[in-house]
Amino acid sequence: MRLNEPPKEKGGRTAMAKSSTENSEKQEKSGGKPSSASRSRKNSGEEGLQGMKKRLARTGKSFFSAGRGEAARGKKKRSAREERERKAAAREKTDKNILKITYAFAALFIGMCVYFGWFLQFDSENVINSSYNARLDRFSDRIVRGKILSNDGRVLAETQVAGDGSEKRYYPYNYLFVHSVGYSGKNGKTGIESLANFYLLSSHVNLLERTVNELQGRKNIGDNVVTTLDVDLQQTASDAMGNRRGAVIAMEPDTGKILAMVSQPNFNANTVDEQWAELTSPENTKAQLVNRATQGLYPPGSTFKILTALEYIHESPNGRNDFHFDCDGTFEDGEYQIRCYHGESHGSQDFRGVFANSCNGAFSSIGLGLNLTQFRSLAEQFLFNRELPLSIPYNKSSFVMAEGADEWERLQTSIGQGKTQMTPMHNLMITAAIANGGTLMKPYLIDHVENAGGQTVKKFMPSAYGGLMSGEDAAVLTELMTAVVTEGTGSALRGAPYTAAGKTGSAEFETGKETHAWFVGFAPVEDPKIAVCVILEESGSGGSKAGPVARAVMDKYFEKYPQ
Repeated sequence: MRLNEPPKEKGGRTAMAKSSTENSEKQEKSGGKPSSASRSRKNSGEEGLQGMKKRLARTGKSFFSAGRGEAARGKKKRSAREERERKAAAREKTDKNILKITYAFAALFIGMCVYFGWFLQFDSENVINSSYNARLDRFSDRIVRGKILSNDGRVLAETQVAGDGSEKRYYPYNYLFVHSVGYSGKNGKTGIESLANFYLLSSHVNLLERTVNELQGRKNIGDNVVTTLDVDLQQTASDAMGNRRGAVIAMEPDTGKILAMVSQPNFNANTVDEQWAELTSPENTKAQLVNRATQGLYPPGSTFKILTALEYIHESPNGRNDFHFDCDGTFEDGEYQIRCYHGESHGSQDFRGVFANSCNGAFSSIGLGLNLTQFRSLAEQFLFNRELPLSIPYNKSSFVMAEGADEWERLQTSIGQGKTQMTPMHNLMITAAIANGGTLMKPYLIDHVENAGGQTVKKFMPSAYGGLMSGEDAAVLTELMTAVVTEGTGSALRGAPYTAAGKTGSAEFETGKETHAWFVGFAPVEDPKIAVCVILEESGSGGSKAGPVARAVMDKYFEKYPQ
């Protein structure tokens, strides 16, 4: 405290001011008038109070203004923070959407890569060779279509170029390979001509020759397709068939190579364009354009007993050892009657005997006791009602009997009659699988592709389809089929210089007409090299009609390829 400063009371008022005030108050109470000094002091005090109030008001105003500023700044900060959070959330959402789009495009890209890989590996050749691929034929503007050759290099089809540059496809064997090699003309392409179209219109001549040809405006020579077909076996099969309608196919069971494929009636591949109106006429009942080997559907007859026998063995593993049946030529079940071929009586037989003799009575009896669901499952396991591993046009075989079938349908189906139908190629594939220990090899017609100079540019290798049956089942069926040849209906192959196994069939298809004659078989039994299927329409007994055709083909094979 400074010495010249009057003492202050608590609360800010000076002692002098307080004393003056008190004196004034005393005077008022006593009824006297305050002195001028007192009034002066009073006025001075009031002015001080007023000033103090003004200062306090200014201070409060300043304080509240500061508070409002702080509130505004806080609100602004909150708004900025919220804006930052909003932007961060928006960025995060955008990033997530971008990530989703990235994943979607990545998945799409991977899917496209997988598809293109699958296409190149499995489907590109089918698309390229499709008869609907119009671009492929444009190759013929700069490439002379290559040759189709037999397995030993003989020409089966070639392009002849005239002096004026015009081209014509020529088939040296006329009708012989018309369903296997096919034809190429104004009305399209079939057979190997269609299957190998891409290779025949590709050229792998050396770069120098190609460049010179292109500079001089000459066409390059297309690649040659070497087939698996054997001319001698094809000719033998055709000769053995004579003028009868039907088909013959021969195949290597351990590779799937098709050695021969004959279908009759046929036509001259060199004149298909000129014959087209006749071939496609509604009045033409010969159906020459149909490849009966792969597209003809027939009741399998007794060749189907291969499956009936196998289903019986599956359901009764020991039953065949105790099996016994007395055949008097006719089997009766209530109102239904099944006769053996020509009513022949086979007498007392075991399971091996009824299979070797193809006894309809015994197999009708067996069929009535089979589980229909399991029987149908076995048929489909053997590719009935299924796609076949074939690269040329074919029809699916059908097995329609299902649970609830009546007795007549069961009797008929068990002996290969009724509604069951199959193609010769399918019958051959089953036979080849038995010969190959249960494994089916995919049938194929092209061995390799070579350029005009004879250098191989593409090789086709054997490929397994998979197991149709176990090795044990194949061995049992081989034993039964061997008995057909050695002691049963397959007598046409008895006495051959090689062992053989087979199954005959005589399939009824229309009242009053001869049966279709079937034979399927393979040889030699111990190491099968060839499997054969024969179907002769309306020809009678499979053993006496189809069997000799199969024998002729097998004889030619072992003559040409001695073991």
